[in-house]
Amino acid sequence: MMDVLFLTIGIFSGIAVGYLLRKTIALKQSDQAEKKSAELISKTKEKAREILLVARDKSIKVIDEAKREEYSRRKELSKMRLRLEKREEIFDKKILEMENKERKIQKENFYITKIKEKIKEIRDSQIKKLEKIATLTKSKAKNILLDLVEKESEEDLMSRIRKLEKESSEEIDKKAKQLLISAIERCVSAHTAETTTTSVALPNDEMKGRIIGREGRNIKAIEQLTGIEIIIDDTPETLTISGFNPIRRNVAKIAIEKLIKDGRIHPGRIEEAIISAKKELSIDIKKAGEDAIYETGIAGLNPKLIQILGRLKYRTSYGQNVLRHSVEVAQLSAILAEELGANVAVAKKAGLLHDIGKAVDQEIQGTHPEIGRDIAKKFKLPEEVIIPILTHHDDHPPTLEAIIVKIADAISGARQGARKDTYEKYIQRLKELEDIAKNFEGVDKVYAIQAGREIRVFVNSEKVTDLQAHKLAKNIAKEIERELKYPGEIRVNIIREMRVLEYAR
Repeated sequence: MMDVLFLTIGIFSGIAVGYLLRKTIALKQSDQAEKKSAELISKTKEKAREILLVARDKSIKVIDEAKREEYSRRKELSKMRLRLEKREEIFDKKILEMENKERKIQKENFYITKIKEKIKEIRDSQIKKLEKIATLTKSKAKNILLDLVEKESEEDLMSRIRKLEKESSEEIDKKAKQLLISAIERCVSAHTAETTTTSVALPNDEMKGRIIGREGRNIKAIEQLTGIEIIIDDTPETLTISGFNPIRRNVAKIAIEKLIKDGRIHPGRIEEAIISAKKELSIDIKKAGEDAIYETGIAGLNPKLIQILGRLKYRTSYGQNVLRHSVEVAQLSAILAEELGANVAVAKKAGLLHDIGKAVDQEIQGTHPEIGRDIAKKFKLPEEVIIPILTHHDDHPPTLEAIIVKIADAISGARQGARKDTYEKYIQRLKELEDIAKNFEGVDKVYAIQAGREIRVFVNSEKVTDLQAHKLAKNIAKEIERELKYPGEIRVNIIREMRVLEYAR
C-alpha cells in the first residue's frame, strides 16, 4: 500500500513539475515571438515609410511633368488658334474678292449676250437683204456653192480617193492574203463531193428478185420503213438507194446488207433489220461526234450536244460533208484567232458548232443559225460562243471571234472542189447579180463573170461622172451584201468609157 501511495504521489508530482517546466518554456518562447514580431513590425514600418517617400517623390515628378506638358500644349493651342484666326481673315478677304469678281463676270456676260443678240439681228437682216438681192434662199445658195466646189475639185478628189484607196487596199490586201494563205496552208484537207445516192453490192443478180419479193412486198416494206427509194436497174450485182436524207440512206444500206448476209428476207425480218441498223447508226453518230471533239481538242461539251454534232456526218451542204466542214472551220478559226490576238478557245468552239443547227433543221422550223443559237442556249454555252453561231452569215458580225468564224466558213466553203452546185442554181445566182446592178441609174450593161466572183458594170459616160462611178461601185457592193448570200467575195468593176471621134480634112 505504501508503495502504491508513493508511486501515485511521484506521478502527480512529476506531472506538476512537467507542467511548470512546460509553462516556463512556453512563456520564454512567447516572449521571443513577441520580440521577433515587434522587430518585424518595426522593419515593415520603416520599409513602408521608405516606399511612401519614394512614391511621393515619383508622384511629385509625374505631376511636374504633367504640368510642363500641359503648359506646352496650351502654348501650341494658342499658336494654332492664332493661325486659324489669321487664315479665317485671309479666307474672308478671298471670299469677298471672289464675290466681287463674280459680280463683274455676270455683268460682262450680260453685256456680251446683249452684243451677241445685236450681232445676230444685224446678221439676219443682212442675210435677208442678200437673199432679196440674189433672189436665192440660204439653203439654195449653199447647195449651188457646194455643187460648184464639187465640180471644180472633182478631178482632185478622184485622184486623191484613188491614191488613198490604192495605198490602203494594197497594204490591207497584202496582209490579209498573207494571213489567209498561212491559215490555209496550215490546215490542208481533202474534199469529196457527196451525192444523193448510195450503191449496195449484191452477191448475185438473183438477190434482186429476193429483195423485190412477191408482188414487190419486200421492197415496198423497206421504202415505207426508211423513207427512201430503191432503184433496181440493169446494172449487174448492184442496188441503188436514192434519197436526200443521208441518215435514211445509210439506215437502208445497213439494213439491206444485214438482210443479204442473213438470207431471210421478208417484211418481219426487214423491220428487225431496220431497227438494228438504226441502233448501229446511232452508235456511229456518237463516235463521229467524239472523233470531231478529239480532232479539234475541245473539251467540256455535253454528251447530248456531241451526239447532235455527230449527226452532221450524215448532212451535206452543196455536196460538202458538214461535219468535216465544221472541223475545218474550227481549225481555221483557231489559226486566225491566234494570228489576230483573239480568244482562240472561243473561236475554235464557235467554229466547230457554227452549223450545229443543220443537224436538226429538217425537223425544226427556222434557219440553221437560229436553231443553232437555241441549241447552244439549251446546253448553257457562253454568250461569246453563241454570238458567232447566230451571226456567221450576217454582213457585220458584232465580235472579232464572230468575224473570224465567218471568214473561216467562207474559206472552207470556197475551196476548189469543196462544194458543187446545180446548173439551175448557178445560172440563177449569176442572173440575180446582174439584176441587182441593172437596177441602178446610168447602168448600160452588166456581165457576171468568173463563176460569179466578179461583176462588170458598163455605165453611160454622159450620165455618170468619175466620182459618181466610184459611189456607184460602193452602192452596188452594199446591195449585193444585203440581198445575196455567197462564200468568199464578189468584185464589182465599174467601167466608164468615153470615145470622141473627129475627122481632119
